[in-house]
Amino acid sequence: MNKLEEIVDLKRYPIQDVHSKERKEMISHYKNELDEVGCCKIPNFIKQESLDKMFKEVIARRKHIYWSDESHNPYFSVKDDQYEKDHPINTFNERKNGYLNSDVLSDDSDLRYIYETDELKDFVSDCLGVKPIFQWADPLGRNPYNCMDPGHTLPWHFDSNEFTLSILVKKADEGGDFEYVPNLRAPSDNKFEEVKRVLNGDREKVRVLKLGEGDLQIFKGRFSMHRVTKIKGNTTRYIALPTYVLDSWRVNTPAHSKIVYGRAMPIHYERNKKRDDDLVD
Repeated sequence: MNKLEEIVDLKRYPIQDVHSKERKEMISHYKNELDEVGCCKIPNFIKQESLDKMFKEVIARRKHIYWSDESHNPYFSVKDDQYEKDHPINTFNERKNGYLNSDVLSDDSDLRYIYETDELKDFVSDCLGVKPIFQWADPLGRNPYNCMDPGHTLPWHFDSNEFTLSILVKKADEGGDFEYVPNLRAPSDNKFEEVKRVLNGDREKVRVLKLGEGDLQIFKGRFSMHRVTKIKGNTTRYIALPTYVLDSWRVNTPAHSKIVYGRAMPIHYERNKKRDDDLVD
């Protein structure tokens, strides 16, 4: 048994067999979902043995988790007085959660291994109908674990990368639901009025996705605003977040990196000296 087969249920999801009928049918099904609502769920994608190993990894490194208790707007940017007080850029909501950053994962991490395989990247690329996509260069955010203790919440926001995978490692007793609004903004159009309506409680276009442990979610997070509802009960929610991008060179801004991951590295400053981006990050 090879390493990939130890992690992924390849009998049910033969992502490595590019010529198989099963893989082609999977891609057709999940591509339709992604085209329609920007998100899809693949149940029981990760084997239980690998889930157990991921859980042990994050628990063993819990002291390295960066915990944040603050507020941010949907773009992880600072207040801007050129906009009115109730503008989305000036709308800040409570955020409590933690990240076990990618650079502190173990050398034999199943999460690190599967993220770096071409088999997973190519499968995701085929499901998205987008080529090429790349593993993210950001050393902190490329494949971290998100950690939410009881009482924690993640407010409405957009991702700075195009495509995020989610692998639920441990679910909460209650709460921790993933809510999103597909394609709320577009390239070169922030659609601030539509964002504002959602921030003010409009749920007309809000969708809810409930993940089970071992499920794989593929999500277009750069253009679809999303959040995680408050964790209830006594169990911490742990979820792995491998990410893919269209530009392999681009990384988070220093401000975004500090808010989410607790620190910025030289690469975040060096690669953000010049930005040509019409979207607010």
